[in-house]
Amino acid sequence: MMNKFDLEHLQSFVTAVEAGSITAAAPLRCISQSALSEQLRKLEMRTGQTLLIRAKSGVVPTLAGERLLTHARSLLEMADSAWQDLQGISLSGEVSIGITDYCRPDTTIDIMARLSRLYPHLRLRTRGGTSADIFAAWQRGELDLAIVMMIAGSGIHTNTGRAEVLFREPLQWVRGVDGAQKDTAAPVLLALLSESCTLHRVACQTLKNHHRHYAIRHIASGVRGLQEAITAGLGISCLNLSSMNPTNMSSPIELALPGLPEAEFVLYSRDFSDANKLRTCESFSQILLQMLRKK
Repeated sequence: MMNKFDLEHLQSFVTAVEAGSITAAAPLRCISQSALSEQLRKLEMRTGQTLLIRAKSGVVPTLAGERLLTHARSLLEMADSAWQDLQGISLSGEVSIGITDYCRPDTTIDIMARLSRLYPHLRLRTRGGTSADIFAAWQRGELDLAIVMMIAGSGIHTNTGRAEVLFREPLQWVRGVDGAQKDTAAPVLLALLSESCTLHRVACQTLKNHHRHYAIRHIASGVRGLQEAITAGLGISCLNLSSMNPTNMSSPIELALPGLPEAEFVLYSRDFSDANKLRTCESFSQILLQMLRKK
């Protein structure tokens, strides 16, 4: 019998390792935790190896898992490349893209690197920042494509016909694992980005709507700095699921904070009079949709 791998199982394995836990990986794969666990079980049966060490803090690959991880990423890249080749897509030229720092910060760089390897003739010009800054740059014509975060159901993206929702994620209150606020009657101490940040406004407005007193204790300059501030115990914050680190962050359940809405990540593109530019950007958009929706 031919030995073979199921690409869906390999994708679930890679996603679980990159997300750090089955709990975090399941919504990224758009399946239940039990379904993802079953895929991993079948993969381990196929290989005859234990691939992941499971613990309350999450999952880490075994030595066999590390070896498979390298092969799995290569196989998934080749599958993507084969699909694109059969679609007749050969990208060249330059694409400028802005991506909000909240958009899966630990995997976006990997995605850009994979695209560069798959399409060596395509030059990428990237910009990070807040959704407000990215969207403003796109509106000024400085970007061909833009990925921004907004609150699900806000309807803002319906103002343009060239917008597609990539994925949705829950927003959650988070703190450092050792940063419990002992005085639950005191104002909620927050660590946030600047006032232009969508999640800054959501956190403050949600607490105001529920008559919860709060104080902003720390303002970070970027998502990475905010993650570090939360881990250091400088305050409680509001993050989308893929920006959380389950190893260093936990939910401040002792404060019984009000529920938060979902965030959605929207890809904006534009029309071009140049047919080649239009085709390249449309093809690139479809690749992003395919890659981010399956992560």
